[in-house]
Amino acid sequence: MAKEEKVVFLKNPNQVLEQVIKNFLIESEYNQRLQLDHGHYWDEPLVGFASGMDALFYEFKTIIGPFHLTPRELIGISLKEKGKTPLLSEMGDVSVISWVLPASEDTRKSNRMERKFPSKLWAYTRDYGEACNNALRRHLVLFLEELGFEAVAPLLLSSYQSFRHEKVGWASLWSERHAAYVCGLGTFSLSDGLITPKGIAVRIGSVVTTLKLKPSERKYRHYKEHCLQFRNEKCGKCIERCPAGAITEKGHDKDRCHDYLHSELLKAKRLEYGLIDPPPSCGLCQTGVPCEHEIPRPDLIA
Repeated sequence: MAKEEKVVFLKNPNQVLEQVIKNFLIESEYNQRLQLDHGHYWDEPLVGFASGMDALFYEFKTIIGPFHLTPRELIGISLKEKGKTPLLSEMGDVSVISWVLPASEDTRKSNRMERKFPSKLWAYTRDYGEACNNALRRHLVLFLEELGFEAVAPLLLSSYQSFRHEKVGWASLWSERHAAYVCGLGTFSLSDGLITPKGIAVRIGSVVTTLKLKPSERKYRHYKEHCLQFRNEKCGKCIERCPAGAITEKGHDKDRCHDYLHSELLKAKRLEYGLIDPPPSCGLCQTGVPCEHEIPRPDLIA
């Protein structure tokens, strides 16, 4: 990037970064369903920002567990993996960029019709659509590094891992959903998904950087504000939709969900679709529900 372009970028980096993310999804073959029908996996994304020093990132060490990394810790780990010496005391500004990728309407419609297994379109979106998400992560990291900033996609770190924790069940070193929550992109559902202005049928990504960015406004006061079940409204549609019986009025049973996702039955279905060693997918609780593609209203309950 030329010096003049960098000056323009630094005048409004939030806006430029949002456009970089949107342009990638418009232009990249990763977002084209080349294996199927040349449609697209993801609709136009939502993008949000947060300060890496936001108190919520530190509260997650209590809410989720001490293993959950802060943005500053992630930069430090990234520097180590690059063979550099991290000096956290001299690091300065750290910011988080988070995005929401909404599943295309035809993908949602196909999964809405299912009762036991994910539709073929949904399974391909979970596999190739997430490959697109990873490509976007790499693209944004490279863009920021070329500008002279440190940047890391937490889920692409070689040290990243998910595991079962005795307190919170299945967890990981960085939660994309929690990062999106801090960045003002949505609140949590009964099923543990994130209900965004474009609904819950989404995938999420993030990058942490040493570039100072203006935090997005969080237009909610409670972490479950968008879920009808927690707004004194009778809903529970995700309970009805779950083929594993992993969702009740008390919440989401991670173990039961995990067992179903990794069952031989579900694996066989994905192989039937032509996917080789595909990632676990289901998504029935994210479709055919009032929060599928928007923040739900009480009148959406059938």
